[in-house]
Amino acid sequence: MKLQHLLALLATAVLAVTLNAAAQTKVELKDAQGKDVGTAKIASAKKGVKIALNLHGLTPGQHGIHFHQTAKCDPPDFKSAGGHLNPDGKHHGLENPEGHHAGDMMNISVSEKGTVKTTITDMDVNLGNDNHSLFSNGGTALVIHAKADDMKTDPAGNSGDRIACGLITQ
Repeated sequence: MKLQHLLALLATAVLAVTLNAAAQTKVELKDAQGKDVGTAKIASAKKGVKIALNLHGLTPGQHGIHFHQTAKCDPPDFKSAGGHLNPDGKHHGLENPEGHHAGDMMNISVSEKGTVKTTITDMDVNLGNDNHSLFSNGGTALVIHAKADDMKTDPAGNSGDRIACGLITQ
């Protein structure tokens, strides 16, 4: 009886560690030359995910940041990442009255030193196993664009070239 109880506790502990590992992931972002530009730690939130960004080596100013539909980051243009994650077939932009892509997020602000240390949220994606999961269809990509997202223009808010990319896979 004691051995059975101990095995049940061990199984519960393993399950808890497994679920906790699945509830967060770390993304390494690279620029077009393959240089490291920092990390994004993505964790499940009550609704959606929180993304803790710790970036460097970027151009100062506002930049669009989006989850893209394909887990590929082929330099130099990162177009292999495909379009924004959009399982509901919506239009682009958080200000679009007809809805927005699940992968659309607020712009990030890069300091004069080329760094960003902030946390942002995307309430329309998750780390689960449905079509809104960042792990769906083999994974997705986190992409930073050269310019600010205007929050309304299809397909990418006039946010310009893709300047950094990181894979999100299980």
